[in-house]
Amino acid sequence: MSTTELTWFKSSYSGTQGDSCVEVAITEQAVFVRDSKDVTLPHIAVGSEEWSWFVGFAAEV
Repeated sequence: MSTTELTWFKSSYSGTQGDSCVEVAITEQAVFVRDSKDVTLPHIAVGSEEWSWFVGFAAEV
C-alpha cells in the first residue's frame, strides 16, 4: 500500500498553528507516523502492539 493511499489524521489535541504535530494512519498491518509540517519526509511504521505500548507510555508522562 502506498502511503498516499492512507487516511492520515492528527490528534484532537493538535493546535491550529500546525507547528509541531505528527499525523498517523492506521492499517491492519501497521501504524504509520509522519511529520505534518512536511509530509514528503520519510515516515515510520510500527506494529499495532508497539503503538499501543507507546500511547500507554505517553499517557503516563
